[in-house]
Amino acid sequence: MTSIRERNRRLILRAASEEFAEKGFAATKTSDIAARAGLPKPNVYYYFQSKENLYRSVLESVVEPLLQASAPFRDDDEPAEALKSYIRSKVRISQELPHASKVFASELMHGAPHLPKEYLDELNAQAQRNIACLQSWIDRGLLAPVDPHHLLFTIWAATQTYADFDWQISMVTGKESLSDADFEAAAETITRLVLRGTAPEGGEADKGEARLRPLPL
Repeated sequence: MTSIRERNRRLILRAASEEFAEKGFAATKTSDIAARAGLPKPNVYYYFQSKENLYRSVLESVVEPLLQASAPFRDDDEPAEALKSYIRSKVRISQELPHASKVFASELMHGAPHLPKEYLDELNAQAQRNIACLQSWIDRGLLAPVDPHHLLFTIWAATQTYADFDWQISMVTGKESLSDADFEAAAETITRLVLRGTAPEGGEADKGEARLRPLPL
């Protein structure tokens, strides 16, 4: 059973994610966070001590899922399955943590002034390991000879757009919010494009792409 403390922290963190995503750090007031969470303002300070601590907690809430998403990137993994799993995990983060993801993206665009250096170093180290793994697969002929840096950047852009540019997506699709089926279609589409674009002719990535379900017309 969830304790009152855990429940209140979760409510505050979710409300803070939404406020920071809408207004940015400087313009967000702790009173607005408390009101959105449905809790007294002193509760925000009781659980997080300051707006700065709360902002860092929002950033940190998305760091661990981002690191976990890279788990499939191991040199002895099958590239098509690893890429498919990675893309699905990244889309899931945009679906389940849209506001925190938007806050995180904004933080990076401003030079990560509030993100603790240890998290920034860990994320960068993970990215370098992923790039090295992609290059290893390329060198062994398991992936087409594409630039691994830009392959990774392309996946980031394609998956994170569902959180960072949700307003534009809503405008284009005519939907207030995307359904589970929409996110499933997004993951399938991105995976299909990446696997076809990185598949050596007749290679394993072609087989991985073939295992995807046909997209609805």
